[in-house]
Amino acid sequence: MTGAQRRRQLLDVGRELFAERGYEATSIEEIAARADVSKPVVYEHFGGKEGLYAVVVDREMQQLLDRFAAALSTGGHPRQLTERAALVLLDYIEEETDGFRVLARDSPVAGTEGGFSSLISEVASKVEHVLAENFALRGYDPRLAELYSQALVGMVALTGQWWLDTRSPDKREVAAHLVNLAYNGLSHLDPEPRLVDPR
Repeated sequence: MTGAQRRRQLLDVGRELFAERGYEATSIEEIAARADVSKPVVYEHFGGKEGLYAVVVDREMQQLLDRFAAALSTGGHPRQLTERAALVLLDYIEEETDGFRVLARDSPVAGTEGGFSSLISEVASKVEHVLAENFALRGYDPRLAELYSQALVGMVALTGQWWLDTRSPDKREVAAHLVNLAYNGLSHLDPEPRLVDPR
């Protein structure tokens, strides 16, 4: 195996083990055994378990962010963009289950960018630009787009975590319900909402 092939193999093995067992329960010994290499080979490529984990997380985050960027870059009606965004995440969960399991766990490694919460923030910032444009066109304060993008992406992401294990109903139906809640709520926004409970 070339160095690049060995590195790719170790990343794949690490991804699989971190998805199955989580960061804490996975050992360098297990990674090396499953890859059929010695522990020093893992250290040589990644410096240790922390380094391997950080690269696995970065690779998964980039793959998912690229999918979101491609889906949102073509423009379209806000409802279509919301549908695309929901389906991007559900497609990723279906096609890259191990990768999503790794991302959905909070990163235990000090100094890494941190998995799921970082991912939600990055996706929300992409959605924020789309929302800000639409808010401005409709007379809403575009500065609130950040708040709404966090809420929308968080709603889809948490539903995605639930769907990861249930896989029912079908992903297109789940996406349709998410969009129904998000879009119909967004289409009737009160420009200056107030709480009804005076407390």
